[in-house]
Amino acid sequence: MKHFFISVIIPTLNEEKYIKKTLLSLRNQDYEGKYEIIVADSCSKDKTVDIAKKYADKVVLVKKMSPGAGRNAGAKEAKGNILLFIDADTIAIPNLLKVVEKTFKNEKVIAAIPPMLPLEYGKHLITFILANEFGLKLLIKLKNPILPTVCLACKKNIFLRTGGFDDNLKCVEDLEFSSRLKKYGGKIIFMKDTFVLASPRRFKKWGFLKSMRAWPLGYLDLKLYNKTPKYNPIR
Repeated sequence: MKHFFISVIIPTLNEEKYIKKTLLSLRNQDYEGKYEIIVADSCSKDKTVDIAKKYADKVVLVKKMSPGAGRNAGAKEAKGNILLFIDADTIAIPNLLKVVEKTFKNEKVIAAIPPMLPLEYGKHLITFILANEFGLKLLIKLKNPILPTVCLACKKNIFLRTGGFDDNLKCVEDLEFSSRLKKYGGKIIFMKDTFVLASPRRFKKWGFLKSMRAWPLGYLDLKLYNKTPKYNPIR
């Protein structure tokens, strides 16, 4: 059976506390096809790049400090026909790439996201479950998807046609991308049989209301007032 070549792209900026676990989770995939791991770093001042060079296949240095710029730079270097964007503080369970391939075997699929659970269980668990089941999943069914780049898979040819992420945005660039992606037709899938573990560090630092105000509700500031919401780094 012919497998997809999957390019995993991780944007980073001072992520030395998290990046090793993320990279190891990607190295330990049970995927039988070929895949590459690309870290796109925006001038980190810590040991992020040193760690990435040990575990990634390629490290790309990006001058512009925005997650969109990092993802776009990684996509330009990618050899795969499927792009998998994942955050530097997100852990992939071993079957993630296998399920991504299974999903994209349907030629109508152009993009997909998996369920997200928190790395640390507690009061954040309910928030994550509600966001998955009654937020992201429902919006996909309503043909108005929000696709968080916590973990987002996309056909490379479609990604290039969209022009990629808006690299001037430091927040909600994934929501802005989602609004353009849906115009290209094709199916957008909420994947089953896999999930990722995402860091709740922003919820812990900001609380639920402030986190929601920045993302996803901050997208309203962008659309209505052309104003990027505040989204200061949490390290």
